[in-house]
Amino acid sequence: MKSLEALGERRIIEIIRSRLSLMPKMPVPFGDDVSACNLGNGKLAILKTDMLVDKTDVPPGMSLWQAARKAVIMNISDFAAKGVKPLALLVSLGLPKNLDDKDIGEIGDGLNAGAQEYDTYIIGGDTGEASDLIISISVFGTARKGKVMLRSGAKPGDVVAVTGCFGKTASGLRVLFNDIKVPKRIRRVLVESVLLPSARLNEGLALVQSGAVTASIDSSDGLSWSLYEIGRASNVGFLITRVPIAKEVEEFARLNKLNPFELALHGGEEYELVLTIKPKLLEKAKEAVEKVGGKLIPIGEVTTGEKILLRTNGKEHAVEPRGYEHFKQRKD
Repeated sequence: MKSLEALGERRIIEIIRSRLSLMPKMPVPFGDDVSACNLGNGKLAILKTDMLVDKTDVPPGMSLWQAARKAVIMNISDFAAKGVKPLALLVSLGLPKNLDDKDIGEIGDGLNAGAQEYDTYIIGGDTGEASDLIISISVFGTARKGKVMLRSGAKPGDVVAVTGCFGKTASGLRVLFNDIKVPKRIRRVLVESVLLPSARLNEGLALVQSGAVTASIDSSDGLSWSLYEIGRASNVGFLITRVPIAKEVEEFARLNKLNPFELALHGGEEYELVLTIKPKLLEKAKEAVEKVGGKLIPIGEVTTGEKILLRTNGKEHAVEPRGYEHFKQRKD
């Protein structure tokens, strides 16, 4: 007998999955960022559900509006990683009795703001009483077969790339939980990355059209863990030659005697895309992302084997696949 704390979220999922009757010929493998089922005529229904729980997912200083919006962003980010446009959302709310009508209005406004930001709508859902605030979102979209960016297509020689810098949320969470004093200009950037995250939907939609991507994942569990998940799904390894650390993170780490690589590699909740790109189509992919106002940063290459290696100062070091995991730790 093992407790949930000892098992961790990923082992819990494995246990449940082992007891399920799996759908034959699943178009998206179990465990990817989204799920899918065949609609016929080469069309897929793309589905996603994820929940936000106050106790584990809402840091100090986050308003109900921000929490409700974040619940939407969490789900949209997974659609972004697959290059699928969300068409509609359902919301299930677990509401503690101590909330009032003003609180409920704030939650509704946050949900709508998140949906409208990504040109979609909430079309229904459910409410119930709970001991803690729970916001569970389900997203629906459609895609053509072969037009979904899975985790399982990376090949040795592919370029590893990301859509932004890392470490801001890991740093921002430390500021919020531990009230670390930092210069205002740095604090604002770090804290806003936690309270007002964004999904890279436009980038994901542009990349799937480019045909350049071989594998893709949302980075919400951390950069190192995202690489590990692609590696496991694709049976490949990685040589990372550049860790894209935000400049505010480098300064924050210096001021607080922290390791910026730790913050960038093993944080989480950044909602960037981690991708592998066909080398000959890298420039096409960059141009596609830049056209929608984003950026694509090459950080390494796909290798044979199953290790994640980081090359710094001419030496290679193994990178542990660490990131946030429910039941095992808090985000502070």
